[in-house]
Amino acid sequence: MEMKRILLKLSGEALAGDKKTGFDEETVVAVAKQVKEIVDKGIQVSIVIGGGNFWRGRTSENMDRVKADQIGMLATVMNCIYTADMFRSVGLKTHIMTPFVCGNVTELFTKDKAVEYLEAGEVVFFAGGTGHPYFSTDTATVLMAIEVSTDVILMAKAIDGVYDSDPKTNPDAKKYDRMSISEIVDKKLGVIDLSAAVLAMENKMPMMLFGLNDEGSIVKAVTGGFTGTLVDTD
Repeated sequence: MEMKRILLKLSGEALAGDKKTGFDEETVVAVAKQVKEIVDKGIQVSIVIGGGNFWRGRTSENMDRVKADQIGMLATVMNCIYTADMFRSVGLKTHIMTPFVCGNVTELFTKDKAVEYLEAGEVVFFAGGTGHPYFSTDTATVLMAIEVSTDVILMAKAIDGVYDSDPKTNPDAKKYDRMSISEIVDKKLGVIDLSAAVLAMENKMPMMLFGLNDEGSIVKAVTGGFTGTLVDTD
């Protein structure tokens, strides 16, 4: 699989490490160093980060879903500001783009500008989700990957791949080394949102799912030694 341009999806929870909330600097710097190693090989990298280390939907049924999702969008902006700064500390040039105006904190997304940054070897963070409620960062990930003509999506999660059932509750859960996006949709496995899976299937966007906490997992996904689940478009 050609990997000239990738989009890396990071979960907010993974960035929090054992703290479960906020940021774990050691974890984020480790990610930054791996991304720098990839960029130094000439691979273009963009990033989407979830907001689960700060916010996970409505706090009660009394809260409006739209407002709750807007808070989640802002959580992803905070995550990108922090992570982009950690990336700069290891020598990477970064840009944060959002689908809505955030004053002078981020840049308003345009495809042409994002591609220009990527082709210059600079890392682009896509923050703020799709800019609309009712869509998760999984859907934003696939959407942005398609829009900037990404070759493959790397999804770094707390779990090391796709299983036929929850390995936390079923010790006999079977891990898939390879499967199709249509299987994820048909079996409703829940590893990514259904809307994101359908979008990826319709646009033939492959994904690689793996555990962020596995040593060197991001680099291995690109250079060899990948041990997660390849989700292809066949």
